Amino acid sequence: MSDDGHGWYQNKPGSGYQPAEAYQGGGAGRAAANRTGAWPAQPPTRSAPGGGEPGQWELGGGGGRRWRFLGQPGRRGRRIALIIGTVVALLAAGAAGTYFWLDGKLNRNVTLPATSLTSAGTNWLITGSDSRAGLSRAEIDALHVGFDKGTLNSDSIMLLHMGSSRPVLISIPRDSYVNIPGHGYNKLNAALAYGGASLLIQTVENVTGLKIDHYMGIGFGGLVAVVNNIGGVPICLKTAINDSYSGVNLSAGCHNLNGDQALSFVRDRHSFATEDLQRIQDQRAFLSALLNKATSPGVYLNPLTALPFGSTAASSMSVDKGTSLLDLVHAASALRDPQTGTVPIANSNYYTNAGDSVLWNKNKATELFNALKNDSAIPKGLLGGTTIG
Repeated sequence: MSDDGHGWYQNKPGSGYQPAEAYQGGGAGRAAANRTGAWPAQPPTRSAPGGGEPGQWELGGGGGRRWRFLGQPGRRGRRIALIIGTVVALLAAGAAGTYFWLDGKLNRNVTLPATSLTSAGTNWLITGSDSRAGLSRAEIDALHVGFDKGTLNSDSIMLLHMGSSRPVLISIPRDSYVNIPGHGYNKLNAALAYGGASLLIQTVENVTGLKIDHYMGIGFGGLVAVVNNIGGVPICLKTAINDSYSGVNLSAGCHNLNGDQALSFVRDRHSFATEDLQRIQDQRAFLSALLNKATSPGVYLNPLTALPFGSTAASSMSVDKGTSLLDLVHAASALRDPQTGTVPIANSNYYTNAGDSVLWNKNKATELFNALKNDSAIPKGLLGGTTIG
């Protein structure tokens, strides 16, 4: 019997190895090993062969018949659980920190007017204003937006209803002839110029009968920055459009619009016979494309894109004082694929003391807004919108 230098003993040539502990403890140990002439039925669970590290051991196969250390009972599971728990905690802390960072960037500068109206679901008023805030003179010239004349107007006014079924996004023409509280009948756009977002909200509530729960508005410069930070927005056109007023110049086919192109696209109305009625359809299509891009995995899973986009979007928007970042996330999700249309129209060239205006089809508009108010299905034919009569 000889020691192979690793704590193992060989009885005879070709007889295999026996663990050293079988020969420790004096003659009794050797006698026991000689009597049995066999390996232990199961490995020891408290100590290694030869008195090594406590833990689980097993007897390996093969001619060498060596023991393998499996580790302390439960220690590996606890270590893995600790690592996983640490990673999850770090991710949660990072997500929470990012959320509160972005939430703090929101411009909560709009006060919702007091109202006794109630509505099922949640209603947002969304506007694109002609604010030039953040644009240089060179950018104003390049974007064909002209200079601010001291009044705030909106090229885009939309109503988003989120209820128990598919969201509904309705365009309200800016030239809609409505009664503005304290100012009489005028184009809807004048409400924004007279009293800012609060008066616009109050006017929309009065003419629709819907309670507006949240407001969101973005200016020219904000839209350009948001689109550029997201890497452009895909839009497909059936025909080419070219308008010197807005600066748009796009061929038929699909394009990935950068910020400048996007702004000129959503402002263009002179390329169409129906002017603003076609423009508001294009605005809805663009908004849906923008939100589809923003909520795609290629954006929100890439922090190099998601964080700059989120920061720019949050800081570029004006929202009501009760809006949280989570509210905006829900609205963004709803805007990805809503049911869309325009307020039913009776006359798109209705002459008034305010100039050519848009006259709603009162009966159909009332039916439409009552359905939203009760969060019920919208009757067919009410969301065509651009069909006159």
